[in-house]
Amino acid sequence: MTETPATEQSLPRVVDRRTWQAEIDGLRVREKAHTRAGDALAAERRRLPMVEVDAQTPLVGAGGPVPLIEVFEGRSQLIAYYQMWHTGRPAAEQCEGCTFSTAHINELSYLHSRDVSYATFCEGPYEESSRYRDFMGWTVPWYSVTEEAVERLVADRHFGILVAYLRDGDKVYETYWTTGRGNELLAPSYGLLDLTAYGRQEFWEDSPAGRPQHWDTRGGQFRLDGRPTAQWPRLKAGHSDDLGTSSSDHHQEHCH
Repeated sequence: MTETPATEQSLPRVVDRRTWQAEIDGLRVREKAHTRAGDALAAERRRLPMVEVDAQTPLVGAGGPVPLIEVFEGRSQLIAYYQMWHTGRPAAEQCEGCTFSTAHINELSYLHSRDVSYATFCEGPYEESSRYRDFMGWTVPWYSVTEEAVERLVADRHFGILVAYLRDGDKVYETYWTTGRGNELLAPSYGLLDLTAYGRQEFWEDSPAGRPQHWDTRGGQFRLDGRPTAQWPRLKAGHSDDLGTSSSDHHQEHCH
């Protein structure tokens, strides 16, 4: 991480409140246009066709094997985030981007009120990956994706995707999927950072000269002192990051 300290020259200019509000009012017009453009895209998304997937595709949950259709928990729709996993690796070496995304998702009642279920589909073995879920304090439904399920559900894609499904009786359909920056809607931290004068502080951003920019987009933006950032509060609170791997004591190297 490269430190670029803020200087007096890098700060926003200081103006009187009337001038400041007038500039915000001008920006607000473009913000509203952006919002309406997003609404229009969502309307197009709702009109997409869908493709059938095998409703009996096997996953593994806390109680053992479970077919995809049961993950709906009786609801008509399901959103699933496909979390990357490095089997046999300690918690500190697990996917920082997926940790960033999943760490933001806990309250599901609003989705449930719209007849939508949510679950994490992790590519790692259930016993190992669910220990990570427990270490992180996550409460979302968690399933391991079997090799057979990968072929049926992921196809030519990769983990780190966000997928929407619809159930019609005993049939299941995939209606939409996204990845990359499409996953940002999982993480309101990014949206909040976009409201600030310094933004996300990543190198790619168009920021005025002299503003702090510390991170690239190759994972470093989600890591701190050698591990996914969200793990540090869990360790500080005394939670074990032992995943049952041979290197489960790896975190001791980073806990200063």
